[in-house]
Amino acid sequence: MRVRQRQNLFHSPGPRSNPYRMMFWAGLIMAGLFMLQGLNTGRYQPLFVPTPTATRSAASYREEGSAFFNAGNLDSAIQAYQDALTENPQDYLGWTELARIQAYSSALLTQDRRRERLAEALQSIDRAVEIAPEYSTGHAVRAFVLNWSAGAAGNAADYQAFIAQASIEAVLALQLDSRDVLALAYQAEIFVDQQQYDQAFQYAERALSLDSRSFDTLRVSGYVREASGNYAGAIERYQQAVEVAPNQTFVYIRIGQNYRELSLYDQALDYFDRAATINAALGISDPLPYIAIAKTYSRMGEFFAAALNAERAIDLDPTNADWYGQLGIIYFRSRNYESSIPVLGCAVNGCSDVQNSLDSLGRWTNSVQGMPLDDNTLVYYYTYGSVLAALQDCPTAMPILDELRETYAGDSIVMGIVQQNYAICGQPLAGG
Repeated sequence: MRVRQRQNLFHSPGPRSNPYRMMFWAGLIMAGLFMLQGLNTGRYQPLFVPTPTATRSAASYREEGSAFFNAGNLDSAIQAYQDALTENPQDYLGWTELARIQAYSSALLTQDRRRERLAEALQSIDRAVEIAPEYSTGHAVRAFVLNWSAGAAGNAADYQAFIAQASIEAVLALQLDSRDVLALAYQAEIFVDQQQYDQAFQYAERALSLDSRSFDTLRVSGYVREASGNYAGAIERYQQAVEVAPNQTFVYIRIGQNYRELSLYDQALDYFDRAATINAALGISDPLPYIAIAKTYSRMGEFFAAALNAERAIDLDPTNADWYGQLGIIYFRSRNYESSIPVLGCAVNGCSDVQNSLDSLGRWTNSVQGMPLDDNTLVYYYTYGSVLAALQDCPTAMPILDELRETYAGDSIVMGIVQQNYAICGQPLAGG
């Protein structure tokens, strides 16, 4: 049997080593190594890698902040402007608008928190003025922040100091630009707080003549009218302001308060309810509309409804001593003296979570820090001291009365209350 020579079935064997082929493969290997090094150093990007997400600009955050402000969500507006300023910390326009919104947001807070927010606003506007000292609106907003800080002050000395600084800033803003609308409006607001009503009206009207669709000019015009007792005129201006910025709930509350001054309680309650409804739609837990509703029912003599709404305010913010004080005043006015004692005690001295839970039958389980004595909390202190004295709990009443005597020795009305309760407790008034 003859065996044929073995055939190469798939290719010609050729020479065992080809120098050109070796050079070709060596070149490919070198190119691959070069490309790999480029990928590692970032010189080259691999195919099909997703495009990196672009960093948001400061302008984008500012637009978002403006949208949140118009929607009435002031906390989100503040956050958006803070994000914008993180991107561009030299943006004096951003710092100015942030301060303005921070000041407005303080209207939704209680006294202590309001002071904190206004302090933050002052820091923001100080930064704006530092960057752009010739920017008139920066000084105008600084006047606004200082003026509202006066309204949150706990004593007369601080009030006067803030008002004096605010007046200086407003004058400087108008020296830089006599047609600065915000400067004119905020100067009018300062004149009101200085009880210079004629000048306030003139400046408010001038601001309106320059910009009749500005939320600030309309709000201030309403405030000027309210301060002069023109409640119907104030309502008209405030209503125009909420047409421009329909979700600013603190203005709805001002409208309701003016209706209440006119004894138009149904209309007042309607506007307070609108504020609560807007807050609910925005997911904002704001107790202030319920406190306004409670005060209105209290003035109407409907103390049960008043107490229900004050309790609802505490439900929304159970660590805030102010709400406990408000509820205590409602109980006192309804002559439910025994019920007033634990909530007024919580407002003045504070209360532990255990004590609060016991007093509220488990409804509120938070501890509460008491509020210091100042002009804003004075009514809680003398009401609490008076109830304790009337119910012969003099050991608890005396420290409260002593603190009132030491702090308000020059106030004849407060000292008359203290003297009466000292007499009930059989204690002589020192120096009396």
